[in-house]
Parts: sequence; C-alpha cells; structure tokens
Amino acid sequence: MANIEKFEGGIITITLFGELDNHEANRIRTQVGAAIFAGDVRTIIWDLSHLQFMDSSGIGLILGRMRELGPYNGETFILNPSPTMEKIFTFSGLEKNIRFSSVQDMMRQLGGVVHEK
Repeated sequence: MANIEKFEGGIITITLFGELDNHEANRIRTQVGAAIFAGDVRTIIWDLSHLQFMDSSGIGLILGRMRELGPYNGETFILNPSPTMEKIFTFSGLEKNIRFSSVQDMMRQLGGVVHEK
C-alpha cells in the first residue's frame, strides 16, 4: 500500500507500507508519472519507514521516476530504508539520495509547506 501526497512547490511524498509488489508499483508509476509529465513535480520523497519488503519492481519504480524527473532537474530522496534496502540502493548508486529523517524534517529542509496532521 502507498500513500501519495502532493504539496506546494512541486513536492510529492510517497509513503510505502508493508510489501511493495508489482501491482502496487504499477499503480504508483502511473499516478506519479502523470504528475511528473504534467510538470507538477520537482521533488519526490520516498518514505520507506513502514516498508517491510520490496523486490526489483520497487527499485525499478524509484529509478524510473528519477529518470523521468531528470529533464525537469528534479530531485529524489529515499528516507529510512531498512539495512537490506540501503545496501541495494547503495549497490544501485543511490547512496547520495538516502536520508535518515522524517518526512516533515525533509520537507522543512526543502522549504516545502507541511500541514501537520
């Protein structure tokens, strides 16, 4: 399951829960890809704090959105991966995108507007 939220300034947060399977990855890909191509996104924050499992479709999901953001000079941040996921991202060359932070703190660093729940 995923919770996708759009914020002012072109920031999207994607919080993943449980297990990310191919079906859910495709749903996220469609929704977020449309927002990127519409020019509505400059930054994606992937919150993996609540994710227990992700296979190669999850890595592809994140890498693909990074490629789509490229022409827009967009940024991608991967928050709080498990130690296993962190190794996979590091092997994929994404260690510079990993942060250990809350979504709210990351948004503050980016200058986004956070509406606390």
